[in-house]
Amino acid sequence: MALKSSRRTFLAGAASASAYFWIPKAVKGYGAAEMAALTIDQVVKPGISKWDLDTPALCVDLDKLEKNVATMQATLKQNGLASRPHAKTHKCAQIAKYQMKTGSVGVCCAKLTEAEALAAQGVENILMTTANPSKSKIARAMLLRKAHREFIQAVDEEQNARDLNDAAKAAGLVADVVIDIAVGTRSGIPAGDGAIALAQLVDKLPNLKLRGVLSYDGGGQHAKGFASRKERTLKTLAPNVETYAAMKKSGLNLEIFSGGGTGTYNIMQMIPGVTDVQVGSYVFMDMQYMAIGGERNDAVYDDFAPSLTVLTTVLNNRFPNRLTTDAGAKALTLNVPTAAVIGEPGMTYNAGSDEFGAIAFQSPPSKNYTIGDKLELIAPHCDPVVNEYDQMYGIRGDKVESILTITARGKSQ
Repeated sequence: MALKSSRRTFLAGAASASAYFWIPKAVKGYGAAEMAALTIDQVVKPGISKWDLDTPALCVDLDKLEKNVATMQATLKQNGLASRPHAKTHKCAQIAKYQMKTGSVGVCCAKLTEAEALAAQGVENILMTTANPSKSKIARAMLLRKAHREFIQAVDEEQNARDLNDAAKAAGLVADVVIDIAVGTRSGIPAGDGAIALAQLVDKLPNLKLRGVLSYDGGGQHAKGFASRKERTLKTLAPNVETYAAMKKSGLNLEIFSGGGTGTYNIMQMIPGVTDVQVGSYVFMDMQYMAIGGERNDAVYDDFAPSLTVLTTVLNNRFPNRLTTDAGAKALTLNVPTAAVIGEPGMTYNAGSDEFGAIAFQSPPSKNYTIGDKLELIAPHCDPVVNEYDQMYGIRGDKVESILTITARGKSQ
Protein backbone atom coordinates (compact mmCIF):
# COMPACT_ATOMS: atom_id res chain seq x y z
CA MET A 1 0.00 0.00 0.00
CA ALA A 2 1.01 3.64 -0.08
CA LEU A 3 2.68 3.30 3.28
CA LYS A 4 5.03 0.70 1.87
CA SER A 5 6.13 2.86 -1.05
CA SER A 6 6.47 5.89 1.25
CA ARG A 7 8.70 3.90 3.54
CA ARG A 8 10.94 2.79 0.69
CA THR A 9 11.20 6.32 -0.61
CA PHE A 10 11.97 7.71 2.79
CA LEU A 11 14.59 5.10 3.62
CA ALA A 12 16.34 5.76 0.34
CA GLY A 13 17.62 9.03 1.79
CA ALA A 14 21.16 8.76 3.18
CA ALA A 15 20.30 10.77 6.27
CA SER A 16 17.03 9.02 7.03
CA ALA A 17 18.20 6.95 9.99
CA SER A 18 19.72 9.92 11.78
CA ALA A 19 16.47 11.86 11.42
CA TYR A 20 14.94 9.90 14.28
CA PHE A 21 15.35 10.46 18.00
CA TRP A 22 16.14 7.06 19.50
CA ILE A 23 14.39 6.09 22.72
CA PRO A 24 16.54 3.86 24.98
CA LYS A 25 15.58 0.18 24.92
CA ALA A 26 14.93 0.35 28.66
CA VAL A 27 11.54 2.00 27.93
CA LYS A 28 10.13 -1.50 27.20
CA GLY A 29 6.77 -0.20 26.10
CA TYR A 30 6.63 2.56 23.55
CA GLY A 31 3.57 4.73 24.07
CA ALA A 32 2.12 7.26 21.65
CA ALA A 33 4.60 10.00 22.60
CA GLU A 34 7.64 7.75 22.27
CA MET A 35 6.44 6.38 18.93
CA ALA A 36 5.81 9.90 17.65
CA ALA A 37 9.45 10.72 18.41
CA LEU A 38 10.46 7.71 16.31
CA THR A 39 8.24 8.65 13.38
CA ILE A 40 8.61 10.92 10.37
CA ASP A 41 5.67 11.35 7.97
CA GLN A 42 3.95 8.41 9.69
CA VAL A 43 6.90 6.11 8.87
CA VAL A 44 8.50 4.52 11.93
CA LYS A 45 12.22 4.03 12.60
CA PRO A 46 13.10 0.53 11.37
CA GLY A 47 13.57 -2.34 13.77
CA ILE A 48 10.97 -1.65 16.48
CA SER A 49 9.12 -4.81 17.46
CA LYS A 50 5.37 -4.70 17.92
CA TRP A 51 5.96 -6.57 21.18
CA ASP A 52 7.67 -3.44 22.53
CA LEU A 53 4.54 -1.31 22.14
CA ASP A 54 2.71 -0.07 25.21
CA THR A 55 -0.70 -1.73 25.55
CA PRO A 56 -3.50 -1.97 24.78
CA ALA A 57 -2.28 -1.28 21.24
CA LEU A 58 -4.26 -1.54 18.02
CA CYS A 59 -2.22 -3.17 15.25
CA VAL A 60 -2.81 -4.06 11.63
CA ASP A 61 -0.72 -6.58 9.73
CA LEU A 62 -0.07 -4.73 6.47
CA ASP A 63 0.75 -7.88 4.48
CA LYS A 64 -2.58 -9.42 5.43
CA LEU A 65 -4.50 -6.20 4.82
CA GLU A 66 -2.97 -5.82 1.35
CA LYS A 67 -3.75 -9.45 0.54
CA ASN A 68 -7.35 -9.01 1.71
CA VAL A 69 -7.77 -5.98 -0.56
CA ALA A 70 -6.21 -7.83 -3.51
CA THR A 71 -8.45 -10.85 -2.97
CA MET A 72 -11.58 -8.72 -2.81
CA GLN A 73 -10.67 -6.69 -5.89
CA ALA A 74 -9.82 -9.78 -7.93
CA THR A 75 -13.03 -11.61 -6.99
CA LEU A 76 -15.30 -8.65 -7.67
CA LYS A 77 -13.57 -7.90 -10.96
CA GLN A 78 -14.05 -11.51 -12.03
CA ASN A 79 -17.74 -11.20 -11.12
CA GLY A 80 -18.14 -7.95 -13.07
CA LEU A 81 -18.60 -5.77 -9.99
CA ALA A 82 -16.73 -2.91 -8.33
CA SER A 83 -16.02 -2.28 -4.67
CA ARG A 84 -17.26 0.77 -2.75
CA PRO A 85 -15.81 0.03 0.71
CA HIS A 86 -17.44 1.30 3.88
CA ALA A 87 -15.00 3.62 5.64
CA LYS A 88 -16.83 3.15 8.96
CA THR A 89 -14.75 -0.01 9.37
CA HIS A 90 -11.34 1.65 9.44
CA LYS A 91 -12.14 5.41 9.66
CA CYS A 92 -8.67 5.94 8.23
CA ALA A 93 -7.83 8.23 5.31
CA GLN A 94 -4.67 6.27 4.52
CA ILE A 95 -6.56 3.00 4.11
CA ALA A 96 -9.38 4.68 2.16
CA LYS A 97 -6.86 6.12 -0.29
CA TYR A 98 -5.21 2.73 -0.65
CA GLN A 99 -8.56 1.13 -1.44
CA MET A 100 -9.20 3.77 -4.10
CA LYS A 101 -5.69 3.39 -5.51
CA THR A 102 -6.17 -0.35 -5.87
CA GLY A 103 -9.43 -0.14 -7.78
CA SER A 104 -12.38 0.86 -5.59
CA VAL A 105 -14.82 3.27 -7.28
CA GLY A 106 -15.33 5.20 -4.06
CA VAL A 107 -15.93 4.78 -0.34
CA CYS A 108 -19.07 4.84 1.76
CA CYS A 109 -19.55 6.89 4.92
CA ALA A 110 -22.30 6.31 7.45
CA LYS A 111 -22.21 9.76 9.06
CA LEU A 112 -21.61 13.30 7.81
CA THR A 113 -18.81 14.07 10.28
CA GLU A 114 -17.05 10.92 9.10
CA ALA A 115 -17.32 12.09 5.49
CA GLU A 116 -16.10 15.58 6.43
CA ALA A 117 -13.06 14.22 8.27
CA LEU A 118 -12.02 11.93 5.42
CA ALA A 119 -12.66 14.52 2.73
CA ALA A 120 -10.50 16.99 4.63
CA GLN A 121 -7.64 14.51 4.26
CA GLY A 122 -8.09 14.17 0.50
CA VAL A 123 -10.45 11.19 0.24
CA GLU A 124 -12.67 11.67 -2.82
CA ASN A 125 -15.70 9.85 -4.25
CA ILE A 126 -17.64 9.55 -1.00
CA LEU A 127 -21.15 8.10 -0.90
CA MET A 128 -23.17 9.00 2.20
CA THR A 129 -25.34 5.96 2.95
CA THR A 130 -27.39 7.66 5.68
CA ALA A 131 -30.05 10.23 4.88
CA ASN A 132 -29.68 13.57 6.70
CA PRO A 133 -33.03 15.17 7.66
CA SER A 134 -31.36 17.88 9.77
CA LYS A 135 -31.29 21.28 8.05
CA SER A 136 -27.88 22.08 9.53
CA LYS A 137 -26.41 18.81 8.28
CA ILE A 138 -27.95 19.35 4.86
CA ALA A 139 -26.28 22.76 4.65
CA ARG A 140 -22.92 21.25 5.65
CA ALA A 141 -23.37 18.44 3.15
CA MET A 142 -23.82 21.00 0.40
CA LEU A 143 -20.55 22.64 1.40
CA LEU A 144 -18.93 19.24 1.10
CA ARG A 145 -20.52 18.71 -2.30
CA LYS A 146 -19.31 22.14 -3.42
CA ALA A 147 -15.72 21.18 -2.59
CA HIS A 148 -15.99 17.60 -3.89
CA ARG A 149 -17.87 17.02 -7.12
CA GLU A 150 -18.17 13.25 -6.58
CA PHE A 151 -19.88 13.51 -3.18
CA ILE A 152 -23.20 11.64 -3.26
CA GLN A 153 -25.97 11.64 -0.65
CA ALA A 154 -28.69 9.14 0.17
CA VAL A 155 -32.34 10.17 0.40
CA ASP A 156 -35.32 8.09 1.51
CA GLU A 157 -38.16 10.56 2.02
CA GLU A 158 -39.98 13.19 -0.04
CA GLN A 159 -39.51 16.13 2.33
CA ASN A 160 -35.83 15.32 2.65
CA ALA A 161 -35.52 15.38 -1.14
CA ARG A 162 -37.18 18.79 -1.30
CA ASP A 163 -34.95 20.10 1.50
CA LEU A 164 -31.87 18.83 -0.33
CA ASN A 165 -33.05 20.51 -3.51
CA ASP A 166 -33.61 23.85 -1.74
CA ALA A 167 -30.19 23.67 -0.06
CA ALA A 168 -28.49 22.79 -3.33
CA LYS A 169 -30.19 25.73 -5.02
CA ALA A 170 -29.06 28.07 -2.24
CA ALA A 171 -25.52 26.76 -2.63
CA GLY A 172 -25.63 27.27 -6.38
CA LEU A 173 -25.11 23.65 -7.36
CA VAL A 174 -26.78 20.42 -8.44
CA ALA A 175 -26.39 17.73 -5.78
CA ASP A 176 -26.02 14.05 -6.59
CA VAL A 177 -28.30 11.65 -4.73
CA VAL A 178 -29.19 7.97 -4.56
CA ILE A 179 -32.46 6.49 -3.30
CA ASP A 180 -32.01 4.31 -0.23
CA ILE A 181 -34.36 1.37 -0.76
CA ALA A 182 -34.91 -0.40 2.53
CA VAL A 183 -33.77 -3.91 3.29
CA GLY A 184 -35.44 -4.77 6.57
CA THR A 185 -36.63 -1.97 8.82
CA ARG A 186 -33.49 -0.01 9.81
CA SER A 187 -33.43 2.72 7.18
CA GLY A 188 -34.60 3.54 3.71
CA ILE A 189 -37.92 3.67 1.91
CA PRO A 190 -39.70 0.34 1.38
CA ALA A 191 -39.41 -1.19 -2.07
CA GLY A 192 -42.35 -0.61 -4.38
CA ASP A 193 -44.44 2.30 -5.61
CA GLY A 194 -43.29 4.72 -2.90
CA ALA A 195 -39.64 4.26 -3.79
CA ILE A 196 -40.40 4.67 -7.49
CA ALA A 197 -42.37 7.87 -6.82
CA LEU A 198 -39.51 9.27 -4.75
CA ALA A 199 -37.01 8.54 -7.54
CA GLN A 200 -39.30 10.27 -10.05
CA LEU A 201 -39.59 13.28 -7.75
CA VAL A 202 -35.82 13.53 -7.40
CA ASP A 203 -35.49 13.30 -11.17
CA LYS A 204 -37.80 16.31 -11.56
CA LEU A 205 -36.25 18.52 -8.88
CA PRO A 206 -33.96 20.97 -10.72
CA ASN A 207 -31.11 21.01 -8.23
CA LEU A 208 -30.84 17.29 -7.68
CA LYS A 209 -29.34 14.65 -9.95
CA LEU A 210 -30.47 11.05 -9.50
CA ARG A 211 -27.48 8.72 -9.68
CA GLY A 212 -29.12 5.45 -8.70
CA VAL A 213 -30.11 3.37 -5.67
CA LEU A 214 -28.56 1.57 -2.74
CA SER A 215 -29.86 -1.43 -0.82
CA TYR A 216 -27.77 -2.67 2.09
CA ASP A 217 -28.78 -5.82 3.95
CA GLY A 218 -26.85 -5.53 7.23
CA GLY A 219 -28.39 -8.60 8.85
CA GLY A 220 -27.71 -10.76 5.84
CA GLN A 221 -23.96 -10.22 6.14
CA HIS A 222 -23.80 -12.34 9.30
CA ALA A 223 -26.21 -15.12 8.35
CA LYS A 224 -24.39 -18.34 9.20
CA GLY A 225 -23.60 -20.83 6.46
CA PHE A 226 -22.95 -19.81 2.87
CA ALA A 227 -25.97 -21.63 1.45
CA SER A 228 -28.42 -20.03 3.89
CA ARG A 229 -26.75 -16.62 3.45
CA LYS A 230 -27.12 -16.89 -0.30
CA GLU A 231 -30.76 -17.98 -0.05
CA ARG A 232 -31.59 -15.14 2.33
CA THR A 233 -29.83 -12.53 0.21
CA LEU A 234 -31.56 -13.51 -3.03
CA LYS A 235 -34.95 -13.61 -1.33
CA THR A 236 -34.56 -10.41 0.67
CA LEU A 237 -33.35 -8.33 -2.25
CA ALA A 238 -35.94 -9.60 -4.74
CA PRO A 239 -38.43 -6.73 -4.11
CA ASN A 240 -35.62 -4.19 -4.41
CA VAL A 241 -34.52 -5.68 -7.72
CA GLU A 242 -38.11 -5.42 -9.00
CA THR A 243 -38.26 -1.79 -7.87
CA TYR A 244 -34.92 -1.04 -9.52
CA ALA A 245 -36.13 -2.65 -12.77
CA ALA A 246 -39.33 -0.58 -12.69
CA MET A 247 -37.34 2.61 -12.13
CA LYS A 248 -35.06 1.79 -15.03
CA LYS A 249 -37.99 0.91 -17.28
CA SER A 250 -39.48 4.35 -16.59
CA GLY A 251 -36.34 5.95 -18.00
CA LEU A 252 -34.65 7.07 -14.78
CA ASN A 253 -30.87 7.42 -14.56
CA LEU A 254 -29.60 4.47 -12.52
CA GLU A 255 -25.87 4.22 -13.00
CA ILE A 256 -25.43 3.06 -9.39
CA PHE A 257 -27.00 0.03 -7.71
CA SER A 258 -24.91 -0.38 -4.57
CA GLY A 259 -25.37 -2.98 -1.86
CA GLY A 260 -24.03 -6.09 -0.21
CA GLY A 261 -20.99 -6.34 2.01
CA THR A 262 -18.20 -8.57 3.28
CA GLY A 263 -20.53 -11.48 4.02
CA THR A 264 -22.18 -11.42 0.59
CA TYR A 265 -19.42 -10.11 -1.67
CA ASN A 266 -19.42 -13.37 -3.67
CA ILE A 267 -23.22 -13.50 -3.89
CA MET A 268 -24.05 -10.02 -5.17
CA GLN A 269 -23.18 -10.89 -8.77
CA MET A 270 -26.36 -12.99 -8.73
CA ILE A 271 -28.47 -9.87 -8.08
CA PRO A 272 -29.50 -8.31 -11.41
CA GLY A 273 -28.33 -4.73 -11.88
CA VAL A 274 -25.89 -4.48 -8.96
CA THR A 275 -22.89 -2.32 -9.84
CA ASP A 276 -20.78 -2.29 -6.67
CA VAL A 277 -20.49 -3.87 -3.25
CA GLN A 278 -20.25 -1.96 0.05
CA VAL A 279 -17.65 -4.21 1.63
CA GLY A 280 -16.10 -3.08 4.90
CA SER A 281 -14.82 -5.58 7.43
CA TYR A 282 -12.90 -7.64 4.85
CA VAL A 283 -9.81 -5.45 5.34
CA PHE A 284 -9.59 -6.42 9.04
CA MET A 285 -11.99 -9.29 9.83
CA ASP A 286 -13.12 -10.19 13.36
CA MET A 287 -14.64 -12.97 15.44
CA GLN A 288 -18.19 -12.12 14.31
CA TYR A 289 -17.35 -12.61 10.66
CA MET A 290 -15.09 -15.61 11.13
CA ALA A 291 -18.01 -17.45 12.75
CA ILE A 292 -20.36 -17.20 9.75
CA GLY A 293 -18.55 -19.73 7.56
CA GLY A 294 -17.57 -19.32 3.94
CA GLU A 295 -18.31 -20.93 0.61
CA ARG A 296 -15.32 -23.27 0.85
CA ASN A 297 -15.23 -23.65 4.64
CA ASP A 298 -18.58 -23.87 6.36
CA ALA A 299 -17.04 -23.77 9.84
CA VAL A 300 -14.79 -20.71 9.54
CA TYR A 301 -15.03 -17.75 7.17
CA ASP A 302 -11.45 -17.75 5.94
CA ASP A 303 -11.77 -15.90 2.62
CA PHE A 304 -9.89 -13.03 4.30
CA ALA A 305 -7.22 -13.07 6.99
CA PRO A 306 -7.69 -11.40 10.39
CA SER A 307 -5.27 -8.49 10.00
CA LEU A 308 -6.47 -6.31 12.91
CA THR A 309 -5.33 -7.24 16.41
CA VAL A 310 -5.12 -5.76 19.88
CA LEU A 311 -1.97 -6.29 21.93
CA THR A 312 -2.51 -6.71 25.66
CA THR A 313 -0.26 -7.19 28.70
CA VAL A 314 -0.64 -9.72 31.51
CA LEU A 315 -1.17 -7.83 34.79
CA ASN A 316 -1.88 -10.71 37.16
CA ASN A 317 -1.04 -14.44 37.11
CA ARG A 318 -1.49 -15.21 40.81
CA PHE A 319 -4.73 -17.19 40.66
CA PRO A 320 -5.07 -20.78 39.39
CA ASN A 321 -5.96 -21.15 35.71
CA ARG A 322 -6.52 -17.41 35.31
CA LEU A 323 -4.77 -14.34 33.94
CA THR A 324 -5.76 -10.67 34.11
CA THR A 325 -4.83 -8.35 31.24
CA ASP A 326 -5.11 -4.63 30.53
CA ALA A 327 -7.59 -4.96 27.61
CA GLY A 328 -11.19 -4.82 28.78
CA ALA A 329 -14.37 -3.38 27.29
CA LYS A 330 -12.72 -0.01 26.61
CA ALA A 331 -10.15 -1.77 24.42
CA LEU A 332 -12.43 -4.34 22.73
CA THR A 333 -15.96 -2.86 23.13
CA LEU A 334 -17.86 -6.16 22.93
CA ASN A 335 -17.63 -9.37 24.89
CA VAL A 336 -19.89 -11.50 22.68
CA PRO A 337 -18.49 -13.12 20.70
CA THR A 338 -15.39 -13.26 22.84
CA ALA A 339 -12.01 -12.11 21.62
CA ALA A 340 -9.60 -14.87 20.57
CA VAL A 341 -6.07 -15.14 21.92
CA ILE A 342 -3.82 -15.89 18.93
CA GLY A 343 -1.88 -19.11 19.41
CA GLU A 344 -3.83 -20.12 22.54
CA PRO A 345 -7.00 -22.05 21.58
CA GLY A 346 -7.40 -23.23 25.17
CA MET A 347 -7.86 -19.71 26.52
CA THR A 348 -11.29 -18.11 27.00
CA TYR A 349 -11.14 -14.32 27.00
CA ASN A 350 -13.63 -12.19 28.91
CA ALA A 351 -13.61 -8.42 28.29
CA GLY A 352 -16.59 -7.70 30.51
CA SER A 353 -14.68 -5.37 32.83
CA ASP A 354 -14.11 -1.78 31.71
CA GLU A 355 -10.33 -1.79 32.06
CA PHE A 356 -9.37 -5.46 32.44
CA GLY A 357 -9.59 -8.68 30.53
CA ALA A 358 -9.94 -12.01 32.31
CA ILE A 359 -8.51 -15.19 30.79
CA ALA A 360 -9.58 -18.66 31.92
CA PHE A 361 -7.76 -21.80 30.81
CA GLN A 362 -9.87 -24.55 29.30
CA SER A 363 -6.71 -26.51 28.55
CA PRO A 364 -3.02 -25.92 29.39
CA PRO A 365 -1.52 -22.87 27.62
CA SER A 366 1.55 -23.09 25.40
CA LYS A 367 3.75 -21.54 28.16
CA ASN A 368 3.66 -20.26 31.71
CA TYR A 369 2.67 -16.61 31.44
CA THR A 370 4.26 -14.13 33.82
CA ILE A 371 3.33 -10.57 34.69
CA GLY A 372 4.44 -8.30 31.83
CA ASP A 373 4.07 -10.91 29.09
CA LYS A 374 2.04 -9.84 26.06
CA LEU A 375 -0.75 -11.52 24.11
CA GLU A 376 -2.37 -10.72 20.78
CA LEU A 377 -6.14 -10.73 20.34
CA ILE A 378 -8.57 -10.92 17.45
CA ALA A 379 -11.35 -8.46 18.25
CA PRO A 380 -15.04 -9.42 18.54
CA HIS A 381 -16.15 -6.70 16.08
CA CYS A 382 -13.62 -4.57 14.24
CA ASP A 383 -15.64 -1.38 13.56
CA PRO A 384 -16.26 -0.21 17.15
CA VAL A 385 -12.80 -1.36 18.26
CA VAL A 386 -11.13 0.96 15.76
CA ASN A 387 -13.23 3.84 17.08
CA GLU A 388 -11.62 3.39 20.53
CA TYR A 389 -8.12 4.33 19.35
CA ASP A 390 -6.42 7.44 17.99
CA GLN A 391 -4.06 5.40 15.83
CA MET A 392 -3.18 1.91 14.74
CA TYR A 393 0.30 0.57 14.17
CA GLY A 394 1.09 -0.82 10.73
CA ILE A 395 3.02 -4.06 11.23
CA ARG A 396 5.08 -6.00 8.73
CA GLY A 397 6.88 -9.13 9.87
CA ASP A 398 6.33 -8.27 13.57
CA LYS A 399 8.07 -4.92 13.09
CA VAL A 400 6.30 -1.57 13.35
CA GLU A 401 6.47 0.07 9.92
CA SER A 402 4.03 2.94 10.15
CA ILE A 403 1.43 4.74 12.22
CA LEU A 404 -2.03 5.06 10.70
CA THR A 405 -4.20 7.84 12.08
CA ILE A 406 -7.84 7.00 12.85
CA THR A 407 -8.95 10.08 10.93
CA ALA A 408 -12.64 9.89 11.76
CA ARG A 409 -12.45 8.53 15.30
CA GLY A 410 -15.55 9.55 17.27
CA LYS A 411 -17.22 11.05 14.19
CA SER A 412 -20.68 9.62 14.80
CA GLN A 413 -22.91 12.60 13.99
